[in-house]
Amino acid sequence: MPELPEVAALTDFLARHLLGTVVTKVQIVSFAMLKTADPPFSRLEGRSVTGVRRFGKFVSLDTDGLCFVFHLARAGWVRFTEAPTDTPLKMGKGYIAARLSFSSASGPLGLDLTEAGTKKSLAVYVVADPHDVPGIAALGPDPFSPGFDVEALAGILGSSSQQIKGVLRSQSVIAGIGNAYSDEILHAARTSPFAIAKSLDREAVQRLYDAIHSILGTALREAAGKPPAELKDTKRSHMRVHGRTGEACPVCGDTVREVSFADTALQYCPRCQTHGKILADRRTSRFLK
Repeated sequence: MPELPEVAALTDFLARHLLGTVVTKVQIVSFAMLKTADPPFSRLEGRSVTGVRRFGKFVSLDTDGLCFVFHLARAGWVRFTEAPTDTPLKMGKGYIAARLSFSSASGPLGLDLTEAGTKKSLAVYVVADPHDVPGIAALGPDPFSPGFDVEALAGILGSSSQQIKGVLRSQSVIAGIGNAYSDEILHAARTSPFAIAKSLDREAVQRLYDAIHSILGTALREAAGKPPAELKDTKRSHMRVHGRTGEACPVCGDTVREVSFADTALQYCPRCQTHGKILADRRTSRFLK
């Protein structure tokens, strides 16, 4: 799933290539993906792209008073081309969910929204204002917003009885962090993913705050300027524990472990995060620090 650094890089890429272009055609192949009916998506056609903005893990293409907002979810992605095809897409065929065509001074451009797998979660909205999208309206603070300081984080954690892993992933609490970067942040902060948020002392909160900015900041710098086709590999290549089950922790050399759930998993280092103890299962583990 693309998270804040990849979505930020994607937003910048689309802004560089699409600002000033005109939407010439919109094709929606998967209507289950389209979450709005009014205004119709056809009203985007003929409008100029005036802005590209990120809201958490959402991207908004602003087009003269209408916004094409999308969320890539777990398996969605973007394919951009400077040599688009004129072949119409067929409903329900293939992995392309939507296609936008643009005209620019240098020629036609194309943008496909794709989604792999059978579980479809990619979402598209056509709205007058991005904040009309429920997921955007409910977003918590962005980690890089001016008001998100260590005191703000302490207030968030101090009022929560949830496990810290879940708090970091909750978009209504903090916007933009998902499964992968929450693993990386907790590893850098030397904090168990099962620790209860309000149990963290001041030193642990400071470590977590510093880790949020160091992990995400590094990822933002690594992703900056890269085209969409390179962003997934860039993300994977800098992970220390996420997706590294069975490998050696690059900090201490212990074996990276995994806790599996119904449809996801987390990775952590026992020596760095749980005093060497193994978290066998979310329901049975008692290692909360």
